[in-house]
Amino acid sequence: MKVLMRSLFVALAAAAFSTAAVAQTKWDMPTPYGDGTFHTKNVRDFAAAVEKATGGKFVITVHSAGSLVKHPEIKNSLKRGIAPIGEFLISLHANESPIYSVDSVPFLATGYDAAKKLYAAQKPFLEKKLGEEGLVLLYSVPWPPQGIYAKKEIKSLDDLKGLKFRTYNPATQRIAQLTGAIPTQVEVPDVPTAFATNRVEAMITSPSTGVDSKVWDFLTHYHDTQAWLPRNAVVVSKAAFDKLSDAEKKALTDAAKSAEARGWEMSMAETTEKTKELADNKIVIVQPSDALKKGFAEIGVKMAAEWEQAAGADGKALLEAFKK
Repeated sequence: MKVLMRSLFVALAAAAFSTAAVAQTKWDMPTPYGDGTFHTKNVRDFAAAVEKATGGKFVITVHSAGSLVKHPEIKNSLKRGIAPIGEFLISLHANESPIYSVDSVPFLATGYDAAKKLYAAQKPFLEKKLGEEGLVLLYSVPWPPQGIYAKKEIKSLDDLKGLKFRTYNPATQRIAQLTGAIPTQVEVPDVPTAFATNRVEAMITSPSTGVDSKVWDFLTHYHDTQAWLPRNAVVVSKAAFDKLSDAEKKALTDAAKSAEARGWEMSMAETTEKTKELADNKIVIVQPSDALKKGFAEIGVKMAAEWEQAAGADGKALLEAFKK
C-alpha cells in the first residue's frame, strides 16, 4: 500500500510539474542592437514588465545584437513563425512599401514634436500594412534626429555644392543630388577613414553615431538640423498574439504602452547627452541659419511629394492627416 501511495504521489507531482511547465508562455525576441543601446535597454525593461505582470507565467527572452536573427531578416522571421516577436528599423523595409519609410523622409518632420505628430498620422496605415502581413504593432520609438557633420560651417545649401557627401540609402543619395553634393557610399565602420583620407567631407547622421565614431578626430562642425527621426518598431506575430490568454495580452499591451512612452523619453535624453558629448570634445554645435533651414525645407517639400506619389492614395491621406 505504501509503495502504491508513493507511486501515486510521484505521478501526481509529475503531472502538476508538467501542467505548470505547459502553463508558462516562453517567447524568444530577436533585436538588432547591442545591450548598451537605449533601444535594447528599453526592450529589456518591456520584457521584464511582462514577466512581472504575469507572475512569471509569460517570459520573453531578449536576444540582442542580431544574435538570434540578423536585422534584415527579423520582420520576415515573424511572418514565417520563426520568432513570435521582434524589433527592427521600420524604414529598413522601405522597398516593400513606402508606408514603412515616411518617418525617414528628410525634412518632413523635424524635431520630436513633429515626429510624434507624423507617427500619429502614420500609425493607422502602418498597422494596416503590418496586418496584411499577419503582424501586430506593439510600439515604436525614434532614434535621435539626424544632423549635418562637416569640416566647416554650412551656412546655406550652396556650401554643400561639390562636397563629397556620405550616402548610405536612397534618401541620403537624393539629398546629395538635390544639394549639388557628390554622393559617396560609405558604411558606418568606414566613416573615420573616409574623412581622414578626404574621401568624404560631409555626412548626415545622429549625435549617437557621431559620438560612436569619435567624429572629433576628423571633423569640426555639427549642424543640428534634426532632419528626420527614424523609428524602430516592436512587432508581434498575430498568430502568436492570438494564442495568448486575455491576461497575457493585457500584460503585453500594457507593457508596450509604457515602453513607447519611456522610449521616447530615453531617445530625447540620448540626444541631449550625445550632443553635449560632441561639444565637450570641441565639436562646434551649429544651429542652422535661416538660409540653410529654408533650403532644406524646400528639399523636404520635394522629397515628400516624391514619396506621396510612390505611396499613392494612402500616402496622400497620411500626409493630409500630418499637415492638419
